[in-house]
Amino acid sequence: MTGPLTHVRVLDLSRIMAGPWAGQVLADLGADVIKVERPGTGDDTRSWGPPFLDTESGYFLSVNRGKRSVTADLATDEGQELVRRLAATSDIVLENFKAGTLDRYGLGYEDLRAVKPDLIYCSITGFGQTGPRRDQAAYDFMIQAMGGLMSVTGEPDDRPGGGPQKVGIPVVDLFTGMYAATGVLAALAHRDRTGEGDHIDLAMLDVQVGILANQAMNHLISGDVPVRRGNRHPNIQPQDVYPCRDGHLVVAVGNDGQFVQFCEALGKPELATDPDYATNKARVRNVEALTALIRETLAGGDLEHWLHELGSRSVPCGPINTVPMAFADEQVRHRGMVRKLPHPTLGSVPQVVSPLRFRNAALDFVMAPPLLGQHSAEATDGLTARNRT
Repeated sequence: MTGPLTHVRVLDLSRIMAGPWAGQVLADLGADVIKVERPGTGDDTRSWGPPFLDTESGYFLSVNRGKRSVTADLATDEGQELVRRLAATSDIVLENFKAGTLDRYGLGYEDLRAVKPDLIYCSITGFGQTGPRRDQAAYDFMIQAMGGLMSVTGEPDDRPGGGPQKVGIPVVDLFTGMYAATGVLAALAHRDRTGEGDHIDLAMLDVQVGILANQAMNHLISGDVPVRRGNRHPNIQPQDVYPCRDGHLVVAVGNDGQFVQFCEALGKPELATDPDYATNKARVRNVEALTALIRETLAGGDLEHWLHELGSRSVPCGPINTVPMAFADEQVRHRGMVRKLPHPTLGSVPQVVSPLRFRNAALDFVMAPPLLGQHSAEATDGLTARNRT
């Protein structure tokens, strides 16, 4: 394995998506990630299908690349002892059990800190280790709802298809996984300086509230309640989806200079000097009238025509690709985002790999998501040492 984290071992006790996503990020960066799963069934997502590739679900295959799988029943003395042995040679522990669960098994932070004093232990839960909801379970969908995201996603109620919508991917899980990876790497940097480990308390609801970003600040400084606007941006215009004669076009004008070029492409240069549209502030204020003018013009031409006209003037725009179309995009193909990795029973499995590109610590992608318990024998035959096969 290569990458900047080849000196790091991660003990991944997590399941589903948020914790495993963090583990996969670290594995892609070269860390030795040991995934501990329940005997017989493993991670819940192994059965979350269809689709399946033989017996492996697409869901599981999307989030467990580069890891070793070891089975252990954490409710037994034997399973608990194995986790302690693994923790003793690990730098990081990832877990997403309900608050207090691992403490009851003797595998909480204080327990594992006793065997590895400088351990970095990241606990991922729906609501955190403190507070009135600490004992409640959570899933991405409900946190998107509770954290405000669905209130600003989807068409307004008075439009066709109106109503709150979740994002099409488990965005809270993914962001939580990224925050977890960032947090443990920050803790590693702190440990390198001080010799101290840490316990990170990461809550999905906190993450969702944290990533409300501009929508949150819009509310905090104005007192207004953000609403669903469909594809229309609340602060920058024109940014929307517009129908063409043979499809739909996304336009993302980001400044007044781009708007001048946009108007040139539309054959309406006068709009760029009209006081109702000359500045972004004016365009946001007069977005309804501006949108009507743009829609009328773009509807008269084909998608490829507008992509050429706007692209030649460096106006940000693009088609709405399906997933297969995104994978077929020449830029995505050039960047090698989809690769096939060798698999012990399937021959190979496709993977969407890390977008990180390092010049001096290049990443390799050689380990497919593991079979359940694939590396259990190694756990009693030397895996607790820092060897890698």
